[in-house]
Amino acid sequence: MARENFNDLQAFVLVAREGSFTRAAVKLGVSQSALSHTIRALEARLGVRLLTRTTRSVAVTEAGDRLLQNIGPRFDEIENELAALGDLRDKPAGTIRITATDHSIHSMIWPKLAQVLPDYPDIKIEIEIVIDYGLTDIVAQRYDIGVRLGDQVAKDMIAVRMSPDMRFLIVASPSYLAGHTAPTTPQELMQHQCINLRLPSSGALYAWELQKGEQALQVRVDGQLTFGSLPLILKAAMDGFGLAYVPENSVTAHIAEGKLVSVMEDWCPTWPGYHLYYANRRSSRALQVVVEALRYRQ
Repeated sequence: MARENFNDLQAFVLVAREGSFTRAAVKLGVSQSALSHTIRALEARLGVRLLTRTTRSVAVTEAGDRLLQNIGPRFDEIENELAALGDLRDKPAGTIRITATDHSIHSMIWPKLAQVLPDYPDIKIEIEIVIDYGLTDIVAQRYDIGVRLGDQVAKDMIAVRMSPDMRFLIVASPSYLAGHTAPTTPQELMQHQCINLRLPSSGALYAWELQKGEQALQVRVDGQLTFGSLPLILKAAMDGFGLAYVPENSVTAHIAEGKLVSVMEDWCPTWPGYHLYYANRRSSRALQVVVEALRYRQ
C-alpha cells in the first residue's frame, strides 16, 4: 500500500474506535460523507469489508477487527513517540487523559493536581468520571491513566498507590434511624431501605461487600432509590431516605457533625486504597509529572 494511503488507515482506526462516522469526522475535521467515501475506497482497494454500517451504529467485521488489532497499536506507538519529542522542551507539555470515579476525583485527584498544575501551564488535563470499580482498558480507550480501588492491574500496567487503605461504612441519617431499628447483621439489611449504586458498564447493582472476621459476604440490598453517583447517594442518605454504603472519608465530617450515623461497623471492611495505573511503556514528562503529583506519600 502506498504511503499516501496511511491516512486512510488512520481514518479507519478512528471510525472503528469511535463506533461512529459522525464523531470520527468531527475529530478529523472532515465531512461525514468524505470520511465515508475514504473508508469505502479503502475497502475496495483491500477487497474486504471492514465495517458493518447500520442507521444507528458502526461495528467492525472480522477482517476489520483483525486490521484494527494489528495496526491500531502501531499508530499509537507513532503518536506516543511524536508526543515524547516534547520531552526535549524546557517544560513538560501535552494532554493527559484520566478515567476515574467521582469520589476519587473530588477527594484526591483534583486537590492534588490543583497544587501542581499552576507550575506546568503546558500540561492539559482531561478527566472522565466513571462509576465502575472494574479496570478500564485504558490503552484501547486511549486514556493515559486509570484510577480505581485496589492494586490489581492488567498485564503490562504499572500501579501506583494514591491513598492509604480505605474503609467503607454503612451510614444513615438520625431521622431515618429514629423510625427504624438500626441493623446489626447483613440479614437485617433486608428490612431496610437501602440506597443502591448502579454500575453503568454492566447495568448491575453494586453488591455491598461486607466482612466480619473470616466471613465475607456480597449483599444485594433493596430500596426505593438507585443512583449512578456517590454524591447523590450521600445526599439521599443525609435527607433520610435510607442506608448507604460509602467510603469512610466521604462521611467523616458528616458523622462528626451528627448529620449521619454509622451502623454495623464490625461488618465494614477495609480495602486497598486508590491506585492509579498506566501502560508499562516509555512515558512522557507530562505523564511523569501527573503520576508524581498523585502518588501517595505518608
